[in-house]
Amino acid sequence: MNRRRPDSRPDDPVLEQQLLVNRRQFFGLSSAGIGAAALGSLLTPERADAALPDLPHFAPKAKRVIYLFQSGAPSQLDLFDYKPRLRDLHGTELPASVRGDQRVTGMTANQESFPVTASRFEFAQHGQSGAWVSELMPKTAEIVDDLCFLKAVNTEAINHDPGITFIQTGHQQPGRPSFGSWINYGLGSDNEDLPGFIVLISHGSAKREAQALFQRLWGTGFLPSEHQGVNLRADEDPVLYLSDPPGIDRKARRRMLDRLAVLNRLHHDEFADPEIVARIAQYEMAYRMQASVPELVDTSDEPDSTFRLYGDDAKIPGTYAANCLLARRLAERDVRFIQLYHRGWDQHNDLPGDLALQARDVDRASAALVKDLDQRGLLDETLVIWGGEFGRTVYCQGTLTETNYGRDHHGRCFTIWLAGGGIKPGMTLGETDDFGYNITSGAVHIHDLNATFLHLLGIDHERLTYRYAGRDFRLTDVHGRLIRDILA
Repeated sequence: MNRRRPDSRPDDPVLEQQLLVNRRQFFGLSSAGIGAAALGSLLTPERADAALPDLPHFAPKAKRVIYLFQSGAPSQLDLFDYKPRLRDLHGTELPASVRGDQRVTGMTANQESFPVTASRFEFAQHGQSGAWVSELMPKTAEIVDDLCFLKAVNTEAINHDPGITFIQTGHQQPGRPSFGSWINYGLGSDNEDLPGFIVLISHGSAKREAQALFQRLWGTGFLPSEHQGVNLRADEDPVLYLSDPPGIDRKARRRMLDRLAVLNRLHHDEFADPEIVARIAQYEMAYRMQASVPELVDTSDEPDSTFRLYGDDAKIPGTYAANCLLARRLAERDVRFIQLYHRGWDQHNDLPGDLALQARDVDRASAALVKDLDQRGLLDETLVIWGGEFGRTVYCQGTLTETNYGRDHHGRCFTIWLAGGGIKPGMTLGETDDFGYNITSGAVHIHDLNATFLHLLGIDHERLTYRYAGRDFRLTDVHGRLIRDILA
């Protein structure tokens, strides 16, 4: 049975207005009883971010998600998808039979030549699983037996904004709720003092300013706005407008919010707009965050062993390492969805140098996070996702030289890795051809990924829906199948 929140707007505004009149009359006649109780429920509410009544649909394998999103599309051919034949084919023309009729971006569509480009980096097998990993990821290589590599992920998107929007919202066009918002809406939060969906952004050593991250990537679309992601910044004020202005203390803030809630309730009684309830919930969350956030971001209580694990960069707010450490601290506090974005992976040129910088940013901290969660008993209940919006081409963009090359966008196949919460460790699913250009087995579409992630959280992706504009929407649209081979 499809599910929508009872406070969502009906399709008939006339009927809603009739209900409003009856509701106002009813509360007016019983203001000393039910009306007062209704107001009290808003001032001391059952949390607005509580789970929907029928969720989870079945026992979950994971309680939370940490999504390590590598914005800009890491080159799978230089990190995880080892193709030894490319050394012999290096510099030769990519056969037309391999390229087929695939769309290419405007950046390479007019190239006269598409030279095959082997990786300059050495690969080796690691762990009992024998997973192939590039020399650029030595710390990740140490944990391959905890990871599941998906080497045949595919998407229709070939440009960054639609690509990131697709993998994060299930649709290439803006306007749909983000993955984290769907989870927060469906499952609610287990922490009363922190949002159920928190976003952390770091800037890679090879970041290009041209590639933006839009706030709608962690927005709610048409879902109630209290389910949006809260961006935790590295600045003195981690959350904008959270601090009280000079002269306002906690007691004054509490009195102000109480009076404001009364006014908002009167407004809600007149218009029945669910966003008014969301506004009250957000004010209350902000009040609680004034105490919880400073304690969260203060890592001075971490032992020296933590920084030996994550590296000294973890002491610098805003770095990827610091955000990975914060992700672990958020997981300890039962935040449901923790989204990291690390920018800088768009290597159309100067790939060997820039990719090495990016890998150095994330390799140690990503592996440290998995190890840290494991040693604290949190990995089994935390789904960790590492990957970007698509992959990179086997052919060189621009001029191929002895020491330098670039790669264009490639959505037909790319690699991500998973760990923890219900994922089968120490395995690889999917293969690509000798050129790393086409999938030969184990294809996984973006909708399949999201359907499987929801499944691990105890959600049937076909049943988590929201009625908007006359139809039921869901994260996986009308697609998605479970990737059963990777389920523990």
